[in-house]
Amino acid sequence: MTDASKLPFSSASGPSGTRLVLPDLARAIALIGMAIFHFTFDLQNFAFIAPGTIFTPGWEIFGRAVAGSFVLLAGVSLVLAHSKGLRTRPFLTRLAKLVAAAALVSIATYLMMPSVFIYYGILHSIAVSSVIGALLLRLPWAALAALGVAVLWVHLDYASPAFNHPALWWLGLSTQWRPSIDFEPVLPWLAPFLWGMAVAKLAARQGWLARAPRYRIGTQGRAMRVALFAGRHTLPIYLIHQPVLFGATWIAYQLLG
Repeated sequence: MTDASKLPFSSASGPSGTRLVLPDLARAIALIGMAIFHFTFDLQNFAFIAPGTIFTPGWEIFGRAVAGSFVLLAGVSLVLAHSKGLRTRPFLTRLAKLVAAAALVSIATYLMMPSVFIYYGILHSIAVSSVIGALLLRLPWAALAALGVAVLWVHLDYASPAFNHPALWWLGLSTQWRPSIDFEPVLPWLAPFLWGMAVAKLAARQGWLARAPRYRIGTQGRAMRVALFAGRHTLPIYLIHQPVLFGATWIAYQLLG
């Protein structure tokens, strides 16, 4: 079986090669939400729907909710994968994959849309949050939850023009920054990551993880098997789905003129 701790968005394996159902299923649902949002962006980009659709309040809330769910689940996964203490090699392997994927996204979007390329998107955010989370791994759930609130508070109350230099945009305290189709700086996006860690720690403390439903790979019905497969392999699917959707929309645009 694949070592779950080495998958950037995966949950840790359980006894006898079983896995928790809910984290994998939640990641699959988040993937569906992200695919819907990105497909809507592609439809807008090729003028199949009205300009500015994804910037309307409803779509903006939906997009932030989907992104926030990925970040929160990444925090959950960090605790599940290192519940007995940080395992340096699996952690660094996971981090290297995230950094490489984030760099790939930045390069690809710069080549396609240089004016709004992704210089600090969801993968960049999760990579940095993972390093911070690893340093805070020993904290109890209540402290992690409180830190998440503090992160949000600092972001809302302490933004300043002093942070407007391009080298500081990624911190999330700037009042002006370069436009990007996906910008998720450390503040406030570290907050849902810490809350995800807190949720996992609280679940373990209360014994919920021990009682949570588990599954063995390949023993489910077809639909559930597909969903859980997606939940186990979120990163490659995340990287592949947008080029596929964009390409399909471009082909439709060419055929329909």
